[in-house]
Amino acid sequence: MQLVFDGHNDVLFRLWSHAAEGADPVAEFIGGAAASGLTGKRRGHIDMARATEGGLAGGLCAIYISSGKSPPVRPDRNGHHATPLAAPLERAPSLDTALAIAAMALRIERAGGWAICRNRADIDAAMAVGKFAAVLHMEGCEPIDADLTALEVFYAAGLRSLGPVWSRNNIFGHGVPFAYPAHPDTGPGLTDAGRRLVKACNSMGILIDLAHITEKGFWDVADLSDQPLVASHSNVHAITPVARNLTDRQIDAIGERKGLIGLNFAVGMLRPDGQENKDTPISDMIRHIDYLVDRIGIDCVALGSDFDGAPIPAEIGDAAGLQKLIDRLRNAGYGDEDLVKICRGNWLRVLASAWHEAPNSQ
Repeated sequence: MQLVFDGHNDVLFRLWSHAAEGADPVAEFIGGAAASGLTGKRRGHIDMARATEGGLAGGLCAIYISSGKSPPVRPDRNGHHATPLAAPLERAPSLDTALAIAAMALRIERAGGWAICRNRADIDAAMAVGKFAAVLHMEGCEPIDADLTALEVFYAAGLRSLGPVWSRNNIFGHGVPFAYPAHPDTGPGLTDAGRRLVKACNSMGILIDLAHITEKGFWDVADLSDQPLVASHSNVHAITPVARNLTDRQIDAIGERKGLIGLNFAVGMLRPDGQENKDTPISDMIRHIDYLVDRIGIDCVALGSDFDGAPIPAEIGDAAGLQKLIDRLRNAGYGDEDLVKICRGNWLRVLASAWHEAPNSQ
């Protein structure tokens, strides 16, 4: 079995949402939905048993603040769709929610469900004993103040990665909408506060994630940051022209900086027609990986599933189905060394670089 360190999941948001319905989030992660008291409810994609079955050894777990229920995607007769950007969020309630989610992550760690990893050695140690290696990520920085005081506190709690924006605007920058067909050049880039945030992340050793940001924001970060450029869960715009996917010019820049792109399993970002249809073949996933490998090399391609955050191919199903993708990659000609890089090695290299650590063996 090929172990996977995945670049993006929303399991914390799922658990927090279920806790609001009266479920026990620790029990849900450790024992599955039935153990949480959620029998008959949506089970999501990740818990301990399914992660173990699928070889999901760790990943970046997002602290994400919802804008509320998203409107349904309603394609027109041409299959085109556009969801307006969500309204900006207020900071105080966003901070309350982020603290509650971070506290929940710490409770899961205390219960033995995973290890919150703050450096590469922590990840290696967790994976060596079969414990899920969780790295805290913030998807959209609405909980952070312009003076970045809260950033110091979240860093102390284990935050080691952040995306300045989700697909909405905030004090740090501007996000792209969910739209097909559409280009990622949809608005302004970083604000002055966003530029201060990037510089602080560089200094502190916090990975900057370029998923969800406008193309102008992408280039603003590229100009300011000394890190490898990373899009944790984005795909190829030339194959699937949604606003969330990366243009060839963006892909090339990531390759030139020895960064990485994590394949997003979201079906609407995989299918050439941009539709949210779970009957999406694994071959569409392979097509995006092949394109990226051919363009920027095997060292810059990884996985960023978006488990618990998006509809994924039915053939994968959930974390337990990860090895189906690995098997198909192997059948497509990727050898064991290639698979180690795609499945975990490239992520561990980039995280070590962003965290100011020397690279380790894979």
